[in-house]
Amino acid sequence: MVQSLPVWLVAAAAVLVAAVLGVRLARSRRAFTRALEERGWLLERERETAARQAVHDERASIARELHDIVSHNVSVMLVQAGAARRVLDAEPEQAAAALLAVEAAGRDTMTELRTLLGVLAPPADGTEPDDKDKPDLAPQPTLARLSPLVDRIAFAGLPVEVRISGEPRALPSGVDLTAYRIIQEALTNALKHGDGRRAEVTVRYTDHYLRVEVLNTGPSVLSGDRPQRTGREGRGLFGLRQRVAAFGGELDARRRLGGGFRVRARIPLERP
Repeated sequence: MVQSLPVWLVAAAAVLVAAVLGVRLARSRRAFTRALEERGWLLERERETAARQAVHDERASIARELHDIVSHNVSVMLVQAGAARRVLDAEPEQAAAALLAVEAAGRDTMTELRTLLGVLAPPADGTEPDDKDKPDLAPQPTLARLSPLVDRIAFAGLPVEVRISGEPRALPSGVDLTAYRIIQEALTNALKHGDGRRAEVTVRYTDHYLRVEVLNTGPSVLSGDRPQRTGREGRGLFGLRQRVAAFGGELDARRRLGGGFRVRARIPLERP
């Protein structure tokens, strides 16, 4: 027959087990608390990083919009003002037409800037304005507004031929705006740096992609003429690459061997 253990021994064993369990529990709680603190620190760092990246992305987006708005219209204004100055005495009617074009470009610039600032600037008191107090926001430019852009460039002295292939259809707003900005930037650069003879714009709709290409004539490397400016890529083309990359597309911009410049983009589209 097994004899029972003394009561004091059982009590001592129970106290020992309780002490061991208590120590382990305390260690587990401390480890859990440290893990929570570390997780909270990591989450805070991730939130700060995400917030900084969001601010950076927003600033880059605003910078792209401002560049596209100001650069194009100011370039057209400078070209037209120069033309008006050259013919002011000899051909006052042509000078007046050029000055009217400068005025129109200035008004377009102010309209687009008011649109951008109206979206960005909150009310001073932090409240939402009533519908009657909201600024009149013009729609973002799209391929549907390509004709006025081409007319401005042509009037400034660069003939533009436009070709549309495929079946035009409604595009996602971001893709539509990006395609317009590509053409705007390429034609503006052609106006400033090309030889002024001709530019060609091709917009091709396919099932899976929107393709945009802008070609312009210019001095040829083969003939020994001075080519268009080279060197570090400007803010405009860099911004276009970012726009296109945001949709998973590709943009290629380079001098043509026979002279001039080519900008070509391929932007993926969702299937209709």
